[in-house]
Amino acid sequence: MKWPKDRLTRFEVARIISARALQIALGAPVLIKTESKNPREIAREEFIAGVLPLTVKRTLPTGESETIEIKKAIKNWIKERGI
Repeated sequence: MKWPKDRLTRFEVARIISARALQIALGAPVLIKTESKNPREIAREEFIAGVLPLTVKRTLPTGESETIEIKKAIKNWIKERGI
């Protein structure tokens, strides 16, 4: 069974937010206006705003890999959770 390309797993979401938080903590520019100083909170706000400059490459059990359309997947994630 393949996971839909327009959906993210909870593990992918955690990885995306933590990777972006690390980038911010190391001095990457923040892509949104926010009052927060916490890199994890900023990364989460960027995720919800859909402005993350990241790509998800998913490796399937068959050995194939696929690239995920992250903006659409984030919109679906937010819509599913009512955020």
